Amino acid sequence: MKQVAATEFKARCLRLIEEVRESGLPLVVTKRGVPVVRILPADAESAGPGLEGTVLYQADDIFSTGEEWEADAK
Repeated sequence: MKQVAATEFKARCLRLIEEVRESGLPLVVTKRGVPVVRILPADAESAGPGLEGTVLYQADDIFSTGEEWEADAK
């Protein structure tokens, strides 16, 4: 995955975006060597890993602490 410093991205933004679109490869923008944002081609959103299937639904009361309250006994 190609990385570019934020200052370079600022100077060459339009060309770098075009490179991402043409190559289909993501671009990581860094600030002081730390990744801060990833630029992806627009059609890569549906092809990339997502959250689908990672969230489980449970019908149980997810807010219960297990503590019994006097008001619940009635």
